Amino acid sequence: MSTLVYGIPNCSTVKLARDWLEAQGVAYTFYDYKKQGVPADRLDDWIASVGWDVLVNRKGTTWRKLDDTAKASVVDAPSAKALMLANASVIKRPVIEKDGKVVSVGFDPLTLAGRLAG
Repeated sequence: MSTLVYGIPNCSTVKLARDWLEAQGVAYTFYDYKKQGVPADRLDDWIASVGWDVLVNRKGTTWRKLDDTAKASVVDAPSAKALMLANASVIKRPVIEKDGKVVSVGFDPLTLAGRLAG
């Protein structure tokens, strides 16, 4: 059983999730988008699993800084994928996988506890 946490190390939500996982004794591997890039093959699986609209963080600073044309161009999975590959910070964080399947996008300890246990 392997748990992967994808995100950016200085993101406060990622820090909360990592601290929570450590407090629960959950071993995980951290994948840093900034250093390692967005894993395009995993992105396809995430979109298929949870939907592109869940992955695009429209509340974050990166989204707000995009011009209106860029925002308006995100209308489907291919356009969302292109944006996420070009701007890793627009992906809602963290994305947490267990055994290759997405168990969480963002951080909610109650939801995550149930999904990691199952």
